[in-house]
Amino acid sequence: MTANKNTYRTTFGLLIFLLIISNIALAQEFDLKNNTSSLTVLGTSSLHDWEIDAEEQNGKIVFSDLEAAEIGQLQVTVVAESLKSGKSGMDKNTYKALKTSKYKDISFVLAEVTKTSDKGNGNYAVSVIGDLTIAGVKKRIPLQFSLKISGDKITLTGETSFNMTDYNIEPPKALLGTITTGDEVTIKFNTIFQ
Repeated sequence: MTANKNTYRTTFGLLIFLLIISNIALAQEFDLKNNTSSLTVLGTSSLHDWEIDAEEQNGKIVFSDLEAAEIGQLQVTVVAESLKSGKSGMDKNTYKALKTSKYKDISFVLAEVTKTSDKGNGNYAVSVIGDLTIAGVKKRIPLQFSLKISGDKITLTGETSFNMTDYNIEPPKALLGTITTGDEVTIKFNTIFQ
């Protein structure tokens, strides 16, 4: 009887342990937190520099090994018409250039992690290659960012630049073409996953 009790306790303990381990494995997926994340598009024009903020984004990051910051999946989507400059005329020109009536989202999807460097205290420098899709045009681009792991909070910070014409986007114009927008734009992001 005592041997059976010990076997039962051992089996029960093993089951509890396996459940805890499987929950830890499941906890390696984190969702993008829109209200604490920021993404800003910066550019130039013949009149002045400009910037537009994304008000609505979503996505997720999945780690194959959280302790080593090994990223298995990364995906971020921005709702194109959530890009706001504070000027309705500029927003209208932006949406027209991005063809938002047909292409609702801008997205980045990880294809490959090329390098991860441990900087200590949960900080990493990460280089990846991924697919950036804008206005229906998909291009594979390199991207570097800082990654910070702090408990259940993951922060990605970085920036990238590209030409709008690479995505078949005609740089917006205003006032009958007297104000022209520069081709190159920079995206700066501080993306929070939890």
